[in-house]
Amino acid sequence: MPHTLRKLGPDRVHRAAAAVALGDPSNGTARRYAAMASAATIQAPLLVVGSINADLVLQLDRLPCPGETIGASNLQIFPGGKGANQAAAAAKLGYPTYFLGQVGTDSYVPMLCAALSSAGVQLDHLKEVEGPSGTAVVLLQAQGENSIIIVGGANQDLNAWQLSQQALEAIHGAGAVLLQREIPEFVNLQVAKAAAAAGVPVVLDAGGMDAPIADELLQHLTVISPNETELQRLTGLPVSSEQQLLAAAASLQHHVGRQQQQQQEYRQLDQLQQQEQQLPQTQMAQQLQVLLKLGTAGSMLLGATGRDQVVKQPAIKPPKVVDTTGKNSSRQGYVSIKCTAEHDYCQVNDDYLCKAATTTTRAV
Repeated sequence: MPHTLRKLGPDRVHRAAAAVALGDPSNGTARRYAAMASAATIQAPLLVVGSINADLVLQLDRLPCPGETIGASNLQIFPGGKGANQAAAAAKLGYPTYFLGQVGTDSYVPMLCAALSSAGVQLDHLKEVEGPSGTAVVLLQAQGENSIIIVGGANQDLNAWQLSQQALEAIHGAGAVLLQREIPEFVNLQVAKAAAAAGVPVVLDAGGMDAPIADELLQHLTVISPNETELQRLTGLPVSSEQQLLAAAASLQHHVGRQQQQQQEYRQLDQLQQQEQQLPQTQMAQQLQVLLKLGTAGSMLLGATGRDQVVKQPAIKPPKVVDTTGKNSSRQGYVSIKCTAEHDYCQVNDDYLCKAATTTTRAV
């Protein structure tokens, strides 16, 4: 059943989501959003659709060799998952953030729900399904580097993933939607199409699933955020130098743009039919932007105009690296809410990125 652990308090109403045009005003969800909106000028919320895991962190001096047994110095359990990390990071900045995902019925659920709720994330769309929650085994070495093994659990429960009317209303009323690839791809596609139909920006973290991304999903994205390996997998191009990275990212933009153009005539025909039948018209995403995650080299963004609009951000080094788990997901959460407010990824300033970078290291 859904978890609703915390409602917006009076001090957060002025920053809450205003989904006042979500359909029938008699609908309970629409009424609740409209009531919050009446107090002041409202920010549309960030909606994160994705995974939530229990991270089992084993602290090691080094990774074991094949056939070798070694001891761990410690075992700790933390809340994690790409989706949950993004949501927590955004909510901690004080931005209204909702999380849409699935947990199981195991002993990890109270910890997972409490962690998101304490960060300020609204859990109206968090569903409980029979079985285990998502789990990640994190092999953490002394230098802070990690290796991760994921068991999807509730995140990958194909039968349970059904977008309710309430979930669709949340998508339509969002300021932006964040996706990752630790949930079934068909869910990402359904969410992206629903968001695009409402003109809501869609951001996809390309990490999580070692598989191609369907062209249909790419066509509905506003921003895609791969690392070097993911970009090479998406394009088949070398990514060893900055120029190669830019060329590969531009190639991805061109590919998606070409696919969108090929669909234009079909969409025009469909829209004519929709007008005749008085059906809502589907909107396609604007020119894809590519936000590259470059590890210790920082990040680089190709804006909507491609190589004519490149923004580089050096890495911000913390005093001590404890654990790199979740750094990119958390950073994406910070950057996305800034860009939701600015309506332009290229307007994110260095101070904001510094804040994102310096608040995503977990103390172990």
